[in-house]
Amino acid sequence: LLPKSSSPCDNYDVCRATADWLLSNTKMRPTVGIVCGSGLGGLAEMLKDPQFFKYSDIPNFPHSTVPGHAGRLVFGTLKGKSCVCMQGRFHLYEGYPIQKITLPMRVFKLMGVETMILTNAAGGLNQDYKVGDVMIIKDHINMPGFAGINPLGGPNDERFGVRFPCMSDAYNRELRQLAFKVASDLGYSDFLKEGVYCVLGGPSFETIAECRMLHKLGADAVGMSTVHEVLVAHHAGMRCFALSLISNRAVMDYDSQERANHEEVLETGRLRAEQLVQLVSALVARLEQNNNS
Repeated sequence: LLPKSSSPCDNYDVCRATADWLLSNTKMRPTVGIVCGSGLGGLAEMLKDPQFFKYSDIPNFPHSTVPGHAGRLVFGTLKGKSCVCMQGRFHLYEGYPIQKITLPMRVFKLMGVETMILTNAAGGLNQDYKVGDVMIIKDHINMPGFAGINPLGGPNDERFGVRFPCMSDAYNRELRQLAFKVASDLGYSDFLKEGVYCVLGGPSFETIAECRMLHKLGADAVGMSTVHEVLVAHHAGMRCFALSLISNRAVMDYDSQERANHEEVLETGRLRAEQLVQLVSALVARLEQNNNS
């Protein structure tokens, strides 16, 4: 029998049971985890010899409720490396406790994943960004965290990580540098940026006043995901690399007729999808083993 989750939702036994169930149902032993953001589920299509698991079939897993998120794990190989890919993630606005949203990160850790690659679609706050640009995340601003909504809250389990983890190096510098080299080799430098990602709770898009405030605080892009996953993955000793597809420009002018909408997010993902696949594939091909675990 699998243990039932108690509060908090991410206790070690629950994560261990879920990891063991997956390991017993696949021969894959992934070292790389990939999270596909809105409209970016096509990243999973690059895996060879894929094996699929619906979230609804995985013990203790939440279910994805967002359009553009397929809601399944895909195991397979990419450039000779064993990977597990999330086609669809979980968000605060879906009503899940924050520990439940980030449970897959700890399950991946217990399965042997060393490096997490996370993608999202985000609104561009930096006025130099264009729709279709790709921003490598170098740092984040965690607005829910300011209000005490942090996936590392509650009792700390030392089997995952320390009580007070440092976050100044959450987005691995070597992986960011490697991504720029890869992008240059592919001829993608013209649309590759690097900046600060700000996470909000959602699901409503930001007001004009909020966009102006976030930009003044130093945020280059804004979205509703990724940061919670990075907090938990980094806490557990996994290397993290994250990028945002700038799917729309945040509205900063009260006279503007622009309106943010989810369909625009998905369409931008479709237009840039092939190049993102090439970028992530080339990055994975050149990954070295993680020595941080």
